Parts: sequence; C-alpha cells; structure tokens
Amino acid sequence: MRWDSRQLEALAAVLTEGSFEAAARDLHVTPSAVSQRVRALESAAGTVLVRRTRPVGPTAPGRTLLRLARQVALLDAEAALEIGGGLDRAPGDADGPGGVPVSVPLAVNADSLATWLMPALGRLDGVCVDLHVADQDRTVDLLPAGTVMVAVTSQAEPVQGCTSRALGVMRYRAAATRAFVERWFPEGPTPAALERAPMVVFDRSDGLQDAWLRGRSGTAGHPVPAPPRHHVPSTSDFLEAIRIGLGWGMWGPIARPGAAFPLVDERADGIVPLDDATVDVPLYLQQWKLRSATLDRVCGALVDEARRALPPA
Repeated sequence: MRWDSRQLEALAAVLTEGSFEAAARDLHVTPSAVSQRVRALESAAGTVLVRRTRPVGPTAPGRTLLRLARQVALLDAEAALEIGGGLDRAPGDADGPGGVPVSVPLAVNADSLATWLMPALGRLDGVCVDLHVADQDRTVDLLPAGTVMVAVTSQAEPVQGCTSRALGVMRYRAAATRAFVERWFPEGPTPAALERAPMVVFDRSDGLQDAWLRGRSGTAGHPVPAPPRHHVPSTSDFLEAIRIGLGWGMWGPIARPGAAFPLVDERADGIVPLDDATVDVPLYLQQWKLRSATLDRVCGALVDEARRALPPA
C-alpha cells in the first residue's frame, strides 16, 4: 500500500498539536482540509487512526502511521537539503528546505535536561528539537508510540525497532544544608530522625529518596521511614528547596571528575551529605533504526556529551 505524504503530514500535525484546529494553524490550511486528509488516510488504512478526544490521541494503527509520517518528514527534509547542497554548507547554514531546520522529537528526563543535555544540543546546527520531558523510566514508552525518535531512558533493553547505547549514570547523594543537618540530625540520620525530618521529592513518581531510605533500613533492620514530603516538580526549584533548608533530598546529578554542572555545586551552596552512600541511575540512549544523517548527528552529540559529563556505569 502507498501512503499519501500530505495525509501523513496532516496525521502527524493533528497528533502532535492535539487538535484539528491547531494542526490547521501549523499547516496553514483550514481545519476542514486537515479533517478531509485524515479521513482519507483512515479510509485508505481501513481503520480509525485518531481518537476524537480532547486532546486527540492515536489508535494502535495511528501510532504505526505516526512513526511512518515522522520518518517520511525527516527523510524528505534531508533529501531536499542534500539536493540543495546543504550537507556541504558551513556550520550554522545546514537548514532544511526553505531555510527551515530539520525537526527531531526527543524524550528526556528533567535532570538530564537541566544539566548535561543542553550543551550537546547547543552544538547542533540546522536541527530543531521537539522536547518531551518525562521520568527516565517512562520516556522509552514514547518511542513505539511514534511520539519521539530518540529517548534518554533508564531502560537498557532496546524496544522494538530501536537501538540502545549506554550514556553513563546520574549519581545522587542524600544531602541538606548544614543548618538543616544540625537541627534535624544532631546524632546523624537515625531512623527516628529520618521519620521526622522533612524530605524534598521531585514528584509522586520520584523514588530516589525512598530508594536511599530502603538501603539504610535494609542494613539496619528498621522499618522504612515515612517522612513528611515537599513535592517540587522542577529540577532547579527542587535544588533550591534543599538550598533554602526546606528539607533534605537526593542532591544531583553529580558530574564526573573533571566536569561540572553549575546548577549542582555542593561546596558553593553549603550542602553537606547525610552519609557516604550514593544512588546511581543508569542512562541509555535509544533511537529509531532509521538511516538518517540528522538522527545520527543528534544522537552522536548526546552520546559524546553524556560520556564527557556523567560518571561511567
């Protein structure tokens, strides 16, 4: 079966923007035209591709064609760029057709985005990234859904149709301000003190603090403490909450020796660890198996920067 490229483009726009009206604005056509193209694609596929909810969502066949639509768009842009001599242009001039950079959707966890990932993206020319932020345990789910082509994830095993490469680890240690430690842990982080001392967590899926607590309780034979919690779902604000003494939390990610993350500086911020233990979260880069110079450039930049900045697994 041959698929119409304009219909695939309309499907991708609808599922990316979340509605037929927003897709129409993105494609500079009427909502009626977008609707007609999607209906024609559904007729050709013989099944419903878009769930008409708010926002809209893909059905299982819709996810399959969304992946195809993204692949076609990327390869079309690269072909136009190559024919126009763009692959031989100087850095900074490598734009897609009509001077529009090639777009690559990428899923990443918040801590990577706030520390090592942006310097890698800053070295890429002629590429626009469409960032999707999710927990590192969940970013991988966006690959088979067709939402993204690349994902920074904690899952080593590649999902179907993807490759996987190790990046390093995000390393954290339980820490707080010296004043907080003196107030809440005068005798150290005992089980009784950990039960009372306020704790900062990123959101309700953040298990780093609980992993550290389980590690201490398992060795000491005590029940896992259940301290009061502050939920602060922003990397910079999470660290700021620890800096101002709101609670203790897993401070990091900590860069490998010789590298540094300005956002995470224990000595400058007067932060002290609660003990010597660390919690390591391995990271991997998964990408679609697609022969694409743009995709390879993006993933190469991410791998190089991660291996420079992150401690090795």
